[in-house]
Amino acid sequence: MSSIRYEATSKTARNNRILFIYLWLLIFFVEFVKGGLLVTLLPLYMGHRLGLPAFAIGVAFASQYIGDNALRSPAGWMAERLGFRLTMTLGMLLILAAVIVMSTVQHPGWLIVACATMGIGSAPLWPCVMSKITDISSETGNYGTHMGIIEIASLGGAGLGPVVMNWLSGDSYTFSFGMLLLCMIVVVVVALFLPGRTKQRPSTSSQVANIEADQTAEDASIDPAYVRQPGESRLHYYVQLMRSLHIHPLLYPALFMQSFALGVLTPIITLYVVSELGLTPAYFNALLIGGGAVTVLGLIPAGRLIDRVGSKLFLRTGFLLAATALLGLASTRALPWIWVFVLCAGFSYAMILPAWNSLLANLVPAKEKGAVWGLFLTLQGSGLVLGPIVSGKLWDDISPQAPFYVSAAAMLLLFIIHWVMIRQRPNIR
Repeated sequence: MSSIRYEATSKTARNNRILFIYLWLLIFFVEFVKGGLLVTLLPLYMGHRLGLPAFAIGVAFASQYIGDNALRSPAGWMAERLGFRLTMTLGMLLILAAVIVMSTVQHPGWLIVACATMGIGSAPLWPCVMSKITDISSETGNYGTHMGIIEIASLGGAGLGPVVMNWLSGDSYTFSFGMLLLCMIVVVVVALFLPGRTKQRPSTSSQVANIEADQTAEDASIDPAYVRQPGESRLHYYVQLMRSLHIHPLLYPALFMQSFALGVLTPIITLYVVSELGLTPAYFNALLIGGGAVTVLGLIPAGRLIDRVGSKLFLRTGFLLAATALLGLASTRALPWIWVFVLCAGFSYAMILPAWNSLLANLVPAKEKGAVWGLFLTLQGSGLVLGPIVSGKLWDDISPQAPFYVSAAAMLLLFIIHWVMIRQRPNIR
């Protein structure tokens, strides 16, 4: 009996490792493609090659973000019903189709449709990946480590995509689009290897009986999420789902603030460095590489420590350090201090990213994981939609430093919200 259980455990661990590699590859290549398109290739292609106005480019990008963010929760819910393989494959095929359209048409209307299609196709990515990571991590409790490794894939892909496309686009847009198409073909193939819809099998052996008994004990220890009833509206389902989670209500504004703090800086950071600090684009790239390297190198050590001691200390320290770095960047023009604050910001995100995802993973119930992760990520992504809009108004109406002050205030507010949540719910890990 023990040998059967050992073999089953070893097989599960091996399958989990393989699945984790597939998820890592999906995140890396999709973020590589989106980063290369949205940051470098499309602005150059639509602006310089096609001569489209900035408004058309802005509408195209907004359609991508809206499509991705608005459909994350429904996509997570669908993955629980149709299976992760089918849901992810359909999503990746939509992104592949969007890249094909972008590379072959020149009409702004079709390019906007292609960007919206890419957003819709991206919607299942993070809910499906985070749901599966939660499953894998529940076996060992290594939420922080796994989240840190996944964030390396995300940051690495999103960072390398613009750099590679910037290097290639000067020679040929055709070659650049061809490379992105090849990446998406690889992504579709990887998605086909994901687990399909889970089927219930009859208990025909003592091994299955033991596994089902363990699963029953596990489900009994976790408050299950609300399951959608036949004929129930989607809105009512999500309202009941949120009520069934029994989590602190301050988590919902915290999800928004966590991405809003980043979104409010995204559109103006390059302009601020070049026009206000007087640095060259090449020097700005060096700052990005330095800060990004600190983040990437710190993710895995931080994740392992989070698994041992919990996320509380890392989130509190990370929020305060990020707020300090943002305030410093808004108030200095001395290059040595700029480097100090940039590296501090990178170090703070090395603590925040795995700790925040680990905290959320511990709050996700055993049932309806895809829908709950989709709900969390939708709320979190709304900050990336609203942040750039607020950023432009702050820059135009107040000062170039105002977005940094607002972002720092958001980090301080996150520190306060987290402190209140821990004080009132001390069992939050």
